[in-house]
Amino acid sequence: MATPPIIAAPAKQKWRWLNRLRWATVVYLLLVLAGCLGHLPDHLILHPTTDAMDAKGAEREVLTLANGDALELWHARSPGAKTVEPVAFVMYFVGNADRAERWATFNAAQWGDKPVELVGMNYPGFGGSTGPAYLEKIGPAALAAYDAVRAKAGSRPIFVQANSVGTTAALCVLARRDVAGATIQNPPPLKRLILQHHGWWNLWLLAGPASLAIPSDLDSLANATRAKAPAVFVLSEKDEVVPVQFQRMILAKYAGPTHLIDLPNATHNTGMDQAAWDEFGRQVEWLWATAGLAH
Repeated sequence: MATPPIIAAPAKQKWRWLNRLRWATVVYLLLVLAGCLGHLPDHLILHPTTDAMDAKGAEREVLTLANGDALELWHARSPGAKTVEPVAFVMYFVGNADRAERWATFNAAQWGDKPVELVGMNYPGFGGSTGPAYLEKIGPAALAAYDAVRAKAGSRPIFVQANSVGTTAALCVLARRDVAGATIQNPPPLKRLILQHHGWWNLWLLAGPASLAIPSDLDSLANATRAKAPAVFVLSEKDEVVPVQFQRMILAKYAGPTHLIDLPNATHNTGMDQAAWDEFGRQVEWLWATAGLAH
């Protein structure tokens, strides 16, 4: 009796791979939908906290935004403004998973005998700022905070100081408002960072939709091309969160005059050593002078 023919294995394998491709396409479309409509990057990037925190003497202010949300600001004065009125204001934008009240007094002290009032902002959904912690809310909140500070400052200059994700808010302001000078530390170009640094491990299935959902007003590369104020960039060469080559992309695009403080051994959260602090002080002197303020 003749042996029955054997069914060719490649046909079965072909259908198996087609099914896998079909399911992969469905998963990808769902991820795209989640990224565009479901605030995917908000959940991946932002890490809000709302617990009570020691403000170390900083004073609280609450703004009511046009949409009814409360925006929490924290005010602290430099040693030079303890007994006299400030001659300038500094807006401070904290990094991710951090809070303004933690740093307001510390950062005000960095300005030494220069009489400034520092104003730190908690992003929507952080601390006492209401509303969900969405990236799309950060830009409008930062501009509203600037406008409130400007109303108080009058003609006095306003500087901007920011770190990490806070630099996206700072650059949004720098591109759209009158700023006397800025310090920008470890800035991430979010869209480029998500695609080029994080895309490989998820085959761009998460990175693609997440990058598309980054708000245009937080596009730091685009904002840098519109920013004209003098700026001091502080870059950490061994940054494991925002690799330094991404930080340098923003520095290269920045339209205004820039000075650089390079931290060769620093990671993302490494504090500056004494030599770096001394250099930071010299760069603050430069910003102060370019704003036309007396030493």
